[in-house]
Amino acid sequence: MDFSQNYFEIFQLSVSFDLDTEDLSKRYRSLQSRLHPDKFVDATDHEKRLSLQWATRVNAAYQIISSDLSRAIYLLELKGVLIQENPKLPKNFLIEQIERREELDKILEDGCSMELLAAFKGEIDKCTADYLAEFSEIYLTNLRDAEIVVYKLQFFNKLSLQVNKIEDKILGY
Repeated sequence: MDFSQNYFEIFQLSVSFDLDTEDLSKRYRSLQSRLHPDKFVDATDHEKRLSLQWATRVNAAYQIISSDLSRAIYLLELKGVLIQENPKLPKNFLIEQIERREELDKILEDGCSMELLAAFKGEIDKCTADYLAEFSEIYLTNLRDAEIVVYKLQFFNKLSLQVNKIEDKILGY
């Protein structure tokens, strides 16, 4: 195996945002079953070390490309675009995010109705899906706009995680 392969090459996939996650999972399981350190119990120390290194690399690759947001960031990195900590985003988008946070706070203040929370979550999921579709359409032709979409997706990802935590708390998990 070649340690210089990108994460898509490890799974013998073409570099693309759109991929069949079920197929990716099958390829991951197949590689893991071949590389698992338990299969190298009687191997040399060098072979054991290589097995462990490859299993670790396969795990990392799978974690990155199985997640839409991580895959988008990785694709930009492959094109030389590194995601910034505090990007400059359009003012209207930032205002919308403040309004969404205020809406979530209001849902919490009003006794945290599961119905209102579910509706809010549905809106967040729809926006996320729309931005993922937009990224898929533009990342090959417009890296700057694709980068902005990733920043927007990061906002929605954080908001979605927050909603999930609230939902878990309400349900007693």
